[in-house]
Parts: sequence; C-alpha cells; structure tokens
Amino acid sequence: MTESKDRTVGLPVADEVVDAARVLGADAAGERHAELVPTLRRASELYYQQDAPELSDADYDGLMRELVAIETAFPALITPDSPTQRVGAALTGAFGEVVHGRPMLSLGNVFDQDELRAFDQRVRRGLGLAPAPDPAPDLRYVAELKIDGLAISLRYERGLFVQGATRGDGTTGEDVTTNLRTISVLPERLLEAATAEVRGEVFMPKAEFARINAEREESGLPTYANPRNSGAGSLRQQDPRVTAGRRLSSWTYQLIEDGPDGQPTVGSQSEALVRLAALGLPVNPDRAEGLDIDGVCRFLEEWRDKRHELPYETDGVVVKVDRFDQQERLGMVARAPRWAIAYKFPPEQVETVLEDIVPYVGRTGTLTPVAHMRPARVAGSTVARATLHNLDEVRRKDLRIGDWVVLQKAGDVIPEVVRPLPERRTGAERIFEMPAACPVCGTAVARDEGAVRVYCPNQTCPARLAQEFAHFAGRGGMDIEGAGWAVLEQLLARGLVRTRGDFYRLTIADLVSLDRFARKSAENLRASIERSRRRPLARVLNSLGIPQVGEQTAIDLAGWIAERWPAQGMDPREWTALVARSLPTVTTEEFQEVPGVGAVVAGSIAGYFGAPETAAVLTDLVDAGVVAEPPARRLAPGSGAAAGPLAGKSVVVTGTLSGWDRAAAEEAIRAAGGRASGSVSKNTSYLVAGENAGSKLAKAQELGVTVLDEAGFRKLVAGEP
Repeated sequence: MTESKDRTVGLPVADEVVDAARVLGADAAGERHAELVPTLRRASELYYQQDAPELSDADYDGLMRELVAIETAFPALITPDSPTQRVGAALTGAFGEVVHGRPMLSLGNVFDQDELRAFDQRVRRGLGLAPAPDPAPDLRYVAELKIDGLAISLRYERGLFVQGATRGDGTTGEDVTTNLRTISVLPERLLEAATAEVRGEVFMPKAEFARINAEREESGLPTYANPRNSGAGSLRQQDPRVTAGRRLSSWTYQLIEDGPDGQPTVGSQSEALVRLAALGLPVNPDRAEGLDIDGVCRFLEEWRDKRHELPYETDGVVVKVDRFDQQERLGMVARAPRWAIAYKFPPEQVETVLEDIVPYVGRTGTLTPVAHMRPARVAGSTVARATLHNLDEVRRKDLRIGDWVVLQKAGDVIPEVVRPLPERRTGAERIFEMPAACPVCGTAVARDEGAVRVYCPNQTCPARLAQEFAHFAGRGGMDIEGAGWAVLEQLLARGLVRTRGDFYRLTIADLVSLDRFARKSAENLRASIERSRRRPLARVLNSLGIPQVGEQTAIDLAGWIAERWPAQGMDPREWTALVARSLPTVTTEEFQEVPGVGAVVAGSIAGYFGAPETAAVLTDLVDAGVVAEPPARRLAPGSGAAAGPLAGKSVVVTGTLSGWDRAAAEEAIRAAGGRASGSVSKNTSYLVAGENAGSKLAKAQELGVTVLDEAGFRKLVAGEP
C-alpha cells in the first residue's frame, strides 16, 4: 500500500509504485525528476510564502507521490534541497527569525483506510508487536481533526506569553509574536506559572472567510482562495491591526514542558491535551483517545460528513501513537515522525449542469456573473448558485451556458465552479457576454481601465440603492437589528426610506403600517434604530460602502481622521459635523497618509468623498442626528501594554450594550492596551455586562470578577476612575 506525504515531507512508497517508476528507466526518470522538482518548489513557495497556491492539495499530493516514487527507485537523484527533503519553505525575510528548540515536523499523508492500516502495521513492526489482526493492547492511538491552517509555536515563561513563531522551514520560523497577541483565544497568561513551548494551528473560521470574501468582491478586489491561505496571510501581516481585524482563531495540540526533574510533565499525547486545557489553552474537543486502528477508522467515518457542520475547515484526521516512550522508539524518517500520519479526506465534488449565467448588481455597482445550476448536494448542503467573480474568470475557465460542470465548496464554505466538462458538450452551449447596459436601470455599464471590474455607474440605480441600504443597516455597518431584507424592501417600496438618514426619521406609525408588523414589533425596531444612532466612527465609515474600503481600512481611516481633527473638548455631535464637512476637501495624496492605504485606494476614497452626492449623504446623516464617536487612542504596535489604561488586563464583554456592538467594544479594549477575551476565568480582570448578560455574568460573580455596566466601561477605556 502507498505511503504518501504532506506538502512538506515524503515517506516511503509501496513496492508496486516504485516498480512503476523503475519502468521509466534511469534517463526518463531523471528527465521527469527535473520537471517535478521546480514545479513543486514553486508550488511550495506560493503556498507557504505568498499564501496563494496555484495547485490544489490533491494535485500537489499526486505530484509529490510521483517524485517520492522516482527518488525511491533511483536514490542517486535525491539532493538535499529536493522538495521531499524539506519541511515548509524558505522564509520571506519580512519578519525576524526564531530558531525552534525542536524541529517542527510535518506529517505524511494517507488517502484511504487501506493505507491507514498499512501505517498501523509499520508501527507494530517498529514496536516489535504482533501484526494485525492480532490484538495489541499496549498500542493505542489518539485521533484529532486536522486543521487546515498555519502551524505556530508559542513560548510561555512563568506563565507569560513571550514569543510566537510560524513553522517556517521546520528549523527556523518567522517571529509573529505581536500578531499572535491579537488572537483572543490565545492567552497572554496561563492559568499556572508554567514554562513551556506550545504548538498548534491558527485558522480562519468559515464565517469570517465568507465575510471577508464578500466584502472584497463588493469592493472590486480579488477574493481569497480558501480559509487556510487567507488565515495564513492575515497572520503574516506587517501591521498587527490588519491581523486583529480578521478574527482568527486557534487550536493547540502539542506541549513541550519539563518538570523540575528535567523529565516531561506528561507521558502521552492524551495527557498533553488535558494539560494544555488545564493551562487555559484552546484544545479541540472533537477528538478520540484510546483507539485501536478499527476505532480510528470509525472516527474517520464519523467525521467524513459531520465535518461540514463545524465552524472551521478540517481536511482530514491526524492519527498519533499515544505513548511518548513508544513515539521515541519509532523515531522519524525523512524528517517526518513514524508515529503519526494524516488521513486526508477526499475533495468532495459533484457534477451538475450550468443552466444560466446571470449578472447581479452589487452595492458598489459591480456586475457579478452568477452561475445558476441544476441543484446539487455537495459538502452537506444543496447548491444552486455560485459566483463566477468576473468576466475574465468565466473566460479563463471556458465556462459556457449549458455546460456540465464540476462543483465543489471552496474551504467547505463557498460554492465554486471548478471547471467545465467539455467532453460532454453537445454544441448547444452558449458563450456568456456581459450586458452593455445595467440589467436593472438600463445605464450603460463602465469598465475600469486595466481592471476586470464591470459596473453600473448610476449611483441612484435601484439595485445599488437596495444593496447599499442593506449594507448600511447590516451588522458590518450601523447594525440596526430587525432591519432585514424583507423589512428593507417594504421601506423602500413605500418610499419611507429614500436616504440613509430616513432610517432615523421613521416613526412608530410608519413601522406599524408594514406588513406583519404589530405595535410591539414596531417599537422593537424603533428602539434598535435609536440604539444605532451612536456608533464608532470606523463603523459609520464602513457603513457608507466606500469602494475598496473594508472593515480594517475603515478602522485605519478613522484613526487617521481623529489625529487630523482631534476631538478633545468637543461635543461628539459637533465633531461629527466637523468631520462630515471636512472630508470632501481631502486630496488623494493626503489620504495616502492613512496606514496601509496606497495610491489606488486613496484615489477611491478621495473620489467618493469628493462627489457631490456623498456630501449630501453626510449632511443627511448629521441632520438625522447620527453621531460618530471618535476612536480611542490606539497604542502603537510593539509599544506593549504598559501605556494604556487597560494595561495587562483581560476584559470580557457579554450581553447587549446600547452604544456599542461587540466588535466595537473589543476594539476599544485593545486600543486601551487590554486583551478582549471570550470567556470568563479567574484571570479575567473585568466583565462588561449589558442587557441579557446570562451565564458569563453568573460565573464572574462566582469568581469575584469585577463587573462593570456600560457607563463604567466607557470611563474605564477613557482612563477615568
């Protein structure tokens, strides 16, 4: 049976595969080896350094298996820099280097249960145990879900987090300590004063991946390929604020900790996972311990479909020999452990018919071609629509209306048309063309020079207005709870909302007139609108839907605005009016002073605020009583916590706050030098309790944690007593 590899380390392959390589002969094998090595080197560079893979995991694995087979058949072809001999890839040079105390290894891959059982037989031989199917009670495995993220190493000294690094090339990683501090699930202080190295995986949750891609697509930016690469790219940002805005998460799974006697504090992987959780580190609960190989196979079957229900992406299961003494006896091969293996779930794809391609108009006017397909079930749900991003993408994939196509979910989240099946064409298929006029308002479409974006330039296009108002009222904007699409459609159709400011002019009588709205529903929506009247400046800017400006750029822009027009001593309403009057006068060159904003984005911001219709929007919001609150003074990256009023403090926010949403409250905590946490423990400094606080409030009271109301929280982040 074949033994295979991850994107980093090759393992021996079965005799029949090696024999197939030998059939090539030395000359042909050498030529093929010369083709594979640069191809795989480039693939590794794109995957690890640029987070922009060209090959799918399945394609990469297939090429690597071929290379391993050739090198096994013809060992003279092996060189120290062969992709089979390396872990990860060379460093980019953008970060400082961290030399790992112990190498961070990668794992070999298996792709079916026969290969997994072959792994079990090798382990048995290595430990001198009877071959299967004889029982081996002294051999037990731990099965953990394989997280498709970026491997990290965390160093704690006397319980304090002091350094974090990526895996890098396995020996030396990149110092991403500051960025790791922005991930709320990773504690700054352990629950014990332990000195240890902890290893794990940073990943981007599926919902965050979908949110960022939707935001980028609406802004005319290229979308990310999958959560793994967008998560890795987010962690390796030069500006930690970008990382903080991406809402990354993490699981830890390896502990390197010695006791006073110099011996490890735990003797097995199962004990290590328990110890990690006891220290306050995030450990994935979806695992199984004490398994024989049959139990491992049952675990695989359990999670083959169940994994689609998880909020994060997993592409397989990692199987480890539990006892550390047995791991030591088994050792390594080709820089991969003999005591662990990764089972990779096969990519789930289906075939269906592309019945039509329909252009949809987004809030920025972008026309996005959307595939309408014969409904097909894939990765746990039925899919009938998938974005095709832009006309260039349709052409690149050679998709035609009427084609049979291969469908999958990118990152188990976003439906994606992978490719057509030209061998099934009948000649009746049609080539798609973008319309010359907007399909909603009839305005001639435009295309940015040198860009792939086709858009409707009519800012009063009904499709644009509906999408813009939905974005304005949505969670990423003013967060008006209850103003969903069905309600918004009625408000627009009845002429009750013609401008953004009109939301704040709605009366109870207006709302009661809506279909299926009783007085209580109207009162609830009116109260939600009133709560949204005061929002942080960054949220107000984000709600406007400025082209090429997403959530993080809005945060950076808000900070720059607050420095340019300081708010000290001003009433927030007066300051809001000042900013609204002043923004249309700022030039493209001045907007380039905003951190992370280049010439193109600065031009887009200046063009937006310089337009007469934007000035009318801002004036309308000020007249309606909307108040943009200036951001708290943010600590400079790398300045440490010592300068802020929440220096070294852990703060948990729970319940509903009248003037903040959760993201804005946590941003204020970080700006004040504190750490925003999602769970209450004995290390929590403060709990901020809004309405309907629930179980977190009860736990805080039980542990004696200081509880603050909203007024107290505002004073706290402002540095007041």
